[in-house]
Amino acid sequence: MSSTGDRGGRPAVGFVGLGRMGLPMATNLLAAGAQLRVFNRTSDRCRPLVEAGALQASSPAEIGAACEIVVTMVADAEAAREVIVGDDGILAGARPGLVVAEMSTIGPAAARELAGVAAERGVALLDAPVSGSVATAEAAELTTVVGGDRDAFERARPTLAAMTRDQLYLGASGAGAAMKLALNVLVASAAHSIAEALVLAESAGVASEDAYAAIAASAVSSPFVRYKRGAYLDPAGAPASFSLRLMRKDLALAAALAAESDLPLHAAAAADEAMARAEELVGGEADIAAVAAAARQAANPGRSGADG
Repeated sequence: MSSTGDRGGRPAVGFVGLGRMGLPMATNLLAAGAQLRVFNRTSDRCRPLVEAGALQASSPAEIGAACEIVVTMVADAEAAREVIVGDDGILAGARPGLVVAEMSTIGPAAARELAGVAAERGVALLDAPVSGSVATAEAAELTTVVGGDRDAFERARPTLAAMTRDQLYLGASGAGAAMKLALNVLVASAAHSIAEALVLAESAGVASEDAYAAIAASAVSSPFVRYKRGAYLDPAGAPASFSLRLMRKDLALAAALAAESDLPLHAAAAADEAMARAEELVGGEADIAAVAAAARQAANPGRSGADG
């Protein structure tokens, strides 16, 4: 593939999907010196990046034609198919040698499907989903777990490193997507366990803030426990960083993957049940920490589920 970068050696990088996670990730790419083109279905999301020096594309196909590496960060497998293999998708404009880093959570079956279609066009597609929150995306401290061609991974790694702290190559196509589902099983289970522990302590008369401080200082503390404090203690004042709707989508993908091996996911099933109750109370766009609202209502059925 002939270079479409600038004379300073910067690669021409495209970014498709500027949602909660995508926008800070693309911002970090631009700050790292990438020659960046961006596309988002809601074009206003591109404005801050364009004002900072990025070029706005009119379609994913234009991104594919102009860039050496393209990152996609969208909601689900259907959206990924649309922006990659759709009529005006990345592959419609791509030239052989392009590397697409698909960083959404779409599951290994969809990742392998898209990689196969891309390979027919001479394009390498990596499944490279990320683990972390909006805050870690803003700080470029995400972890990406990657499956696909090893040489394509090495080519894309400097681009990935501009957005992430760790880039873990795990094997063939689908490996990164499968690992991300496994990680989200952990996240969902942690969110559920924190809620139950917090509400158990509250029901015994411990103040919410004190109970959370004890959880954060305990042997099971983690970055997740610490950065979720506001979401658990002040749900009305903390922005949603990972919605119930998206987590339940990921848990369904994990359950489907586990079913292929007849593997029961007891903790994930319990977390999904709790998140379904929370979704009924506060809606699917609320943060996954809303499982605490469901737990509080179960402990005190007369209490509003939206209370902190």
